[in-house]
Amino acid sequence: MKLVIRLLIRFYQKFLNPVLKALGGPNSGCRFQPTCSNYFLQAVEAHGSLRGSWLGICRIFRCHPWGGYGYDPVPPKPGAENNSPGRPAGPET
Repeated sequence: MKLVIRLLIRFYQKFLNPVLKALGGPNSGCRFQPTCSNYFLQAVEAHGSLRGSWLGICRIFRCHPWGGYGYDPVPPKPGAENNSPGRPAGPET
């Protein structure tokens, strides 16, 4: 399922996004960093097909003229912050 989602997003990035930018003008891009399509890809990779798609869809709904803007990274998986490299995985002492 991840492969299908990745292919659809890559198709959008390669073929549909340039057409939308040409029709909408130079300031018609995404208001966030990473862009909504890159966010969707990162969310699917980090959280899997179902949860990642949900996060990506929620992000697309936040991307509108009256919404926010700026840096909006994919949230980490629950419990992933405790297993970061260079930090022992175990109870805090």
